[in-house]
Amino acid sequence: MTHYHYQCNDCGTAFSAETIELHPDGFQYLCPDCGESKKNTPLRGVLRYEYDLDYVKHYLHREAFLSMMPGRFENFAPYLPLQVNKNDAFVIEGVTKELLQRVSLGGIGIQQYKWNDEVVLIQDETRNPTLSFKDRASIITAVKALQIGITEISAASTGNAGSSLAGICARLGMKAQIFVPERIPDAKRIQIQSFGANIYLVKGSYDDAFDASMDIAAKKRWFSRNTAHNPLTIEGKKWGAFDIFLSSGGNIPDKILVPVGDGVIIAGLYKGFTDLKKLGWINEIPTLIAVQAKGSNALARYLESGVFEYQPADTIADSISAGAPSNLYMAAEAVRVSRGKAVVIDDDAILLAQK
Repeated sequence: MTHYHYQCNDCGTAFSAETIELHPDGFQYLCPDCGESKKNTPLRGVLRYEYDLDYVKHYLHREAFLSMMPGRFENFAPYLPLQVNKNDAFVIEGVTKELLQRVSLGGIGIQQYKWNDEVVLIQDETRNPTLSFKDRASIITAVKALQIGITEISAASTGNAGSSLAGICARLGMKAQIFVPERIPDAKRIQIQSFGANIYLVKGSYDDAFDASMDIAAKKRWFSRNTAHNPLTIEGKKWGAFDIFLSSGGNIPDKILVPVGDGVIIAGLYKGFTDLKKLGWINEIPTLIAVQAKGSNALARYLESGVFEYQPADTIADSISAGAPSNLYMAAEAVRVSRGKAVVIDDDAILLAQK
């Protein structure tokens, strides 16, 4: 008996862990009833994890948690869909302490900057194993794969997610299969290859790479880390909310700005803050503000019109470039329920801000 189950974010149907994870055809990534993945269209039937709160509350206590260092998912492992034993500390089944140390996040914390006489807080993700927030999703997905006996993981990527998965798999002795658009920046292609991953250049956009990865992964029985398609990626991103809670001493900011491409980071943060509220550790979910490039603003358009219309993405910000955001609907829910909004920035402003 597991301490969690799956629930469809669209139709609301609940499924046991066994139904999703032990299906004869392999892991069922989308809702078995309404799940749908079509070209140039956001995913339907994205699953989310719901937990036995009595189980979680038995092991997790606010003051004890706040005494811990951020960067280690083991600290809140009962609130993840992993097999966990409790001794003096949480033990992640099927993964040695040595392997866990290889994928811990070092030096994570909130840094303060002055910006036009205002204090801006920044969650620093540059000390992660591959220097990316996306390591959080890659780590949780890889650990789950090890627990269910899979050692090869695939993903489509514009660069960062692929580099992240490749690096995490290298640290854990696993194999990464990465599908990327053929116009991927050389620096990101080289980083993926330097970790020893297999890389496949796909003609067309990120959306084409996504379709190719899903088709081949299903035939090869690789575990998919594809954004939103695998609900573990959302749980991985929720780890960021738990670290914000830790780094702020439980006094989370009122507003958080989040870069949005596929929509999984903002949905994951929303899930994390929602889970913290269910524990009674916070009173309100912070306002989540989605920040998009003008050439890839599907979420902003959807929030305004309520209708998704596909437009090819075209922006220098390739890490958040997605014409058909896979997690559009959950991302929109995160913005609306948190009383947030979307802001759109053109490429010139992005380059100026970088400088």
